[in-house]
Amino acid sequence: MNLLALPAFTDNYLWLLHDDHHAVVVDPGQAEPVLQALQKQGLQLQAILVTHHHADHVGGVNALRQVTGAAVYGPAREAIPAPFTPLAQGHRVNVLGLGFEVLDVPGHTAGHIAYFCPQMDGAPLLFCGDTLFSGGCGRLFEGTPAQMLDSLDRLAALPGDTRVCCTHEYTLSNLKFARAVEPGNAALLQYLSRCETLRAQGHPTLPSRIDLERNINPFLRTRESAVASAAAGFAPTTDTRDAVAVLAALRAWKNDFR
Repeated sequence: MNLLALPAFTDNYLWLLHDDHHAVVVDPGQAEPVLQALQKQGLQLQAILVTHHHADHVGGVNALRQVTGAAVYGPAREAIPAPFTPLAQGHRVNVLGLGFEVLDVPGHTAGHIAYFCPQMDGAPLLFCGDTLFSGGCGRLFEGTPAQMLDSLDRLAALPGDTRVCCTHEYTLSNLKFARAVEPGNAALLQYLSRCETLRAQGHPTLPSRIDLERNINPFLRTRESAVASAAAGFAPTTDTRDAVAVLAALRAWKNDFR
């Protein structure tokens, strides 16, 4: 299998997975980068997987479906360009000979889902939309801190070698915030240096890995004393024993962090 991050807009990635003949694309906010990749590599688009309803994730769905006839799958509780197969926790999608488990991960949007393949070329694979970013998480546009914490806990419990395919190149800005939260985190500082090198060379920082994110992502570390104390430093009324309160404080801090 081949996994490609197709750049779109200013910082989106449209993930294209293919076996040299057929392909699946995840969250195609634009059709053009996908059509160009399909033509260049002689691929037939089999399926379109959508994680949530925002325009930068669904804007290319109708054009791709019209040109390729690809089947569309998306969250049952969100308005996705129809027709599509509605999905929720416990459902399974089979594409390219791979089985993807559907996970409910609300928070960024109310009906956000993720796609998890337990085995793809030797390691698990996760398409998580805007719920989890490397070093960060999505803004709470429609969900609550409690929902986001539950969603992140569900993702953090996946196998450590799971490849994490986020949909935005937000890594460096996220790590700048993470360093403000945990300035003494050696794993974080090492990862930041690596990502700075990758970006300087024009390479994506993604995919990440679940075991890495557990060690460097403050939104997966809300129960760590250093992270909870930092959150309380920003919002003094935060109950450091309450992971939901810590996440809420971190997200409010990150929203205005520069």
